[in-house]
Amino acid sequence: MWSNFFVQQEDEGRIGVAGAGQGGGMGGMKGFRGQRRTNKMSDSQEGKIKLAFFVSIVGVTLTVLGMGTEFWVELAQPKNFVGNQTCQMAHYGLWKGCIRTLWVSDIDPERTSCGPADLPGESNCTYFKFFTSGENAVIFKKTTNRNLNLAAAILALLSLTMMVMGSICIVMSLSKGVAFFLKPASFCFISSGVLVFLSVLIFHQSVLALLASDHSIPLHHELSWSVACVGSAGTILIFGGFLFILLSLPFSPWQKCWPHKNSTT
Repeated sequence: MWSNFFVQQEDEGRIGVAGAGQGGGMGGMKGFRGQRRTNKMSDSQEGKIKLAFFVSIVGVTLTVLGMGTEFWVELAQPKNFVGNQTCQMAHYGLWKGCIRTLWVSDIDPERTSCGPADLPGESNCTYFKFFTSGENAVIFKKTTNRNLNLAAAILALLSLTMMVMGSICIVMSLSKGVAFFLKPASFCFISSGVLVFLSVLIFHQSVLALLASDHSIPLHHELSWSVACVGSAGTILIFGGFLFILLSLPFSPWQKCWPHKNSTT
């Protein structure tokens, strides 16, 4: 009986050693695979990602700057409409509108409408009530379209959310040293640029709906500098997103521009 017990223990010990050897081999293979999967990006690739991220940050900055202002559109009465020494014009954005009273003597004689908005004068600004009580705004007896204004504002907020998510992906990619997060970042930045353009288009439709609501007061309208700022931002964001797509490819076209030098001779 004891001889059988010792023989069984010896056989189990051999099997255990063999299993350990196989487990060690599998562990080494897993470690080797993990090491291959977690290869750190080169300094050259990291520099290119930082450069593309800087381009995207410029687009984010322009978007925030344009969306926070109330100079998306200018609505101007004829400068001699009232028949006195002053005239009125309005300018508004996604969140706030202003009515300005300007002196006719300060306006360019060749200009037929009141403005521009940067001339000195009295200004009365109020925030829209689309987001609180749901009321439409009335500008020079013309009524805004609440649904279109809300849609433009919501798309603008969604674009900002996508920009934040894309920035988080790039920060994680740089901190972890892997290019896995570049594709989600490119999707976020391209989507944010598209949403910016959609917001501008819907806002323009809301302006046309405002002008069509009443024809008793003739108004001259033109999109202001904030729209140009936001439109430029959308183009930059889409361009930055495509740069991240190129950088996420296994064989980036940028390698043809900056070939890697071999360290060995």
